[in-house]
Amino acid sequence: MVSNKSMVVEATKLTKKYGNFMAVDNINFDIRAGECFGFLGPNGAGKTTTVKMIQCFSPLTSGTLNVLGMNVQHEERKIKSRLGVVPQEDNLDPELTVMQNLIIYAAYFDFKGIKAQRKAKELLDFFELGEKRDALASNLSGGMKRRLTIARALINNPALLVLDEPTNGLDPRARHMVWQKLRELKNRNITLVLTTHYLEEAHRLCDRLLIMAGGKILDLGTPKEMVNKHIGDEVLELNIPPEQMSPLLEKVRKHIHGSLNLGTSLCLSPKDSKTLMTVLQETPFDLQYQLLRPANLEDVFFKLTGRGLEQ
Repeated sequence: MVSNKSMVVEATKLTKKYGNFMAVDNINFDIRAGECFGFLGPNGAGKTTTVKMIQCFSPLTSGTLNVLGMNVQHEERKIKSRLGVVPQEDNLDPELTVMQNLIIYAAYFDFKGIKAQRKAKELLDFFELGEKRDALASNLSGGMKRRLTIARALINNPALLVLDEPTNGLDPRARHMVWQKLRELKNRNITLVLTTHYLEEAHRLCDRLLIMAGGKILDLGTPKEMVNKHIGDEVLELNIPPEQMSPLLEKVRKHIHGSLNLGTSLCLSPKDSKTLMTVLQETPFDLQYQLLRPANLEDVFFKLTGRGLEQ
């Protein structure tokens, strides 16, 4: 029984060490029932390690971690029985049909016979795979395999669905199809936890997310809160010779909230974009390219970490 029904995951001073390496460094967060919660960060940030501890796949070093009201150190089997897990790489049985992949997996949770058949059919219909029920899994497209992997993770009616890079390697059309289905699952009040490298994915799906680097949480909140807090509404991208960046910043400093130096590109967060554009037009600097656009999570990530998500 969940002690606090509004909290599906509660982590306090959560720490994970591998020898002398601190993978997760004394972090605190909670995940609320019915939300989509994202872990965002570059490779080695600690996000995957954190999610593995939530899955009871990796023991914590210190701190406390409760999942579905149960302590991961004492009630591992009960927690696992109520989780759905979608790994980064599809691990379907290629020699079985689409339906068989679900039916056999259902048996691990004591779903058998008519009950398993009914649930499998419901999931195939939901993920628009009903016409492929008798096809071999090996013959599915990448997008279909991904949808089948997610369907399989739902066979036990999990209280929490954990997805590791759910659209990694998919083409844009297949990615949008998966996003649509994940939004529909959230609308059914299924709690989702995902790790992702795609900033657009995090912005589209996550109610809240945390950004990690070096095992620490850099910030936690809604995508909109993070963008407003760290960047503002808009960003003006400039392409300018490196030697002119400092003099230009001196000229416009009172008209911006902040700036990001990205090689030969300079990103400015204007207090008022029209005023800033007017000021720039009156300067002698060699501005080879200008683009005014809405601020996004990528801007936040660059500001907090000083690097891109793939670095």
